[in-house]
Amino acid sequence: MTEKVRAHVFVLGKVQGVFFRENTKKKADNLGVLGWVKNLSDSRVEAVFEGEKDKVEKMVEWSKRGPFWSKVKDCQVSWEEHQGEFDKFEIRYDL
Repeated sequence: MTEKVRAHVFVLGKVQGVFFRENTKKKADNLGVLGWVKNLSDSRVEAVFEGEKDKVEKMVEWSKRGPFWSKVKDCQVSWEEHQGEFDKFEIRYDL
């Protein structure tokens, strides 16, 4: 059985206004990763990824680069226990 993990990510840099959330959702959907992504009022992006370890690791690595127009300066990752609370990956709009 494949190990399931959860990563809580905060991305700093030019990550708002560059389709970071939309591209994060596309990547997560393609990999079958569940969770959410949202902009924060301090110009960072926050995301939670849940799923198979190798796929979540790919999402974390992707977050360190982001889409073409972004300029990621830092990506803070907290590895947490898998909770299995999601049934999809969504963009959240609560600031």
